[in-house]
Amino acid sequence: MKPFIIRISFGCALVAIAVFAGLPVMAEEKKQEKPNVVFILADNVGYGDMGAYGGGVLRGAPTPNIDRLASEGLRLTQFLVEPACTPSRAALMTGQYSIRNGLSLVIMPGTSNTLPGTAFTMGQLFKDAGYATAIYGKWHLGIAPESLPTAHGFDEFYGIPPDLTWNCAIYPSTMVLTHASDKSLGELRKEGPHLYEAVANGPLRKLKPYTMGVRREIDFELTRKAIDFMKRQTDAGKPFFLYLPFSMGHYPNLASKQFAGKSRIGQYGDRMMEGDYHVGQILQALKDLEIDNNTLLVFASDNGPQGEVNRDLGNQGTPDMGNTGPFRGELGEATEGAIRTCCFIRWPGKVKPDATSYAMFSIMDFLPTFAHIIGAKIPDDRPIDGVDQTDVLFGKSMEGARETLLTFIGAHLVAVRWKQWRMYFTDIHPTGIGPQRLSGVLSASASLAYPTLYNIEMDPHEDIQVAAQFPWVQGAVFKKIGEYKETLKTYPNPPPPNITKIPAPEYQKF
Repeated sequence: MKPFIIRISFGCALVAIAVFAGLPVMAEEKKQEKPNVVFILADNVGYGDMGAYGGGVLRGAPTPNIDRLASEGLRLTQFLVEPACTPSRAALMTGQYSIRNGLSLVIMPGTSNTLPGTAFTMGQLFKDAGYATAIYGKWHLGIAPESLPTAHGFDEFYGIPPDLTWNCAIYPSTMVLTHASDKSLGELRKEGPHLYEAVANGPLRKLKPYTMGVRREIDFELTRKAIDFMKRQTDAGKPFFLYLPFSMGHYPNLASKQFAGKSRIGQYGDRMMEGDYHVGQILQALKDLEIDNNTLLVFASDNGPQGEVNRDLGNQGTPDMGNTGPFRGELGEATEGAIRTCCFIRWPGKVKPDATSYAMFSIMDFLPTFAHIIGAKIPDDRPIDGVDQTDVLFGKSMEGARETLLTFIGAHLVAVRWKQWRMYFTDIHPTGIGPQRLSGVLSASASLAYPTLYNIEMDPHEDIQVAAQFPWVQGAVFKKIGEYKETLKTYPNPPPPNITKIPAPEYQKF
């Protein structure tokens, strides 16, 4: 009997050792219940710029790290945004059409459009769920105290002026060039755009001048800060949300010393390669920190590329512009090439690798999708236009939860996507003639007596109008518009931005 008793005791001891040895592991797993989320947002990068969509090395600017990111996760081929920087970023942060927060045009200093203090943002979503939150780069939703990212759930901010974009670095030199000021370039730089930082609910703190030299190296700086933030939170055992809206793709595409002249297509290509390098740094940091499998990473662009507006910019005749792939249009328009761009989603062990989805997926959909994934609550006191696309991420749905997207420019509803159809209510066309002919954000818009219609699956470049052949589509589209208008009875929009009519006219819904 004695040997038997000894065997039992030894077995119990092994079980006890296993149980107690497992406690730290169980605690660690519990601590990592919620995934980290990293959202990298490129700026004005076109669908056709990325290797995963046929660009990359074929366009003279290889993007191997982003290509690997795409191959290790989900590639969206119908990722839809708003026509310009501010509107898309407002839609991403709030899960709403930008017009619902008065941000359906790019913010211009001196105008009244700014993110309202009452807006609910992605920063707040993660903050309320117990996450550490940070943004490094471009906010572009307003510099008023109530509009700052640190007033909307972000613990940390570092970047360019929150009401400006990357080209503000050229302001002092162009003021000197045009004799718009009696001050020297050095004096203007001291007074001009600076980099700022802020912490939760705190004011902006002015740092160094944002000069052309700083512009060249800014994404290196932002990436270093992003990696440091991830390390600090990992060491603290806290889940984090990192929003990294860096400058890849936005003019002036001044390449850093490390990447100047690396591509075969000039400065824009150099910046594509540099941005790809920074994505690689983030991917490597996740591995080094051993949090790769518990981090959902998104790489996307805020809108299509700039085009004719930036066809020179002192770039030795090489257009400082991206590529829209098979689609027409550019930044500032309502065309498919302006609002369909790149998006890749990677989460090892959760998102199937080397997957592609043609589901219609809006930039607004990330807020409710993330809310579902982390178990967070979104407010019910306002319309949320985004839809939960978790099933698309996890390969459970090919069609997704969206079939409609409205497109606004300023006060006007200018286009609607419904299934494979795109309908326009205005004709957007270039302004000027000859060398001054400009499209995109500086194009003109004329109302139409009857809407135009394209089948973008059959005709992705939108060359063939088919309104006469498929008149029934109009009824389906107007039904969707009616559903949106119905929400305005309970939740009316604020006055929309208007830069060309002063004072702004009394608000009209359309």
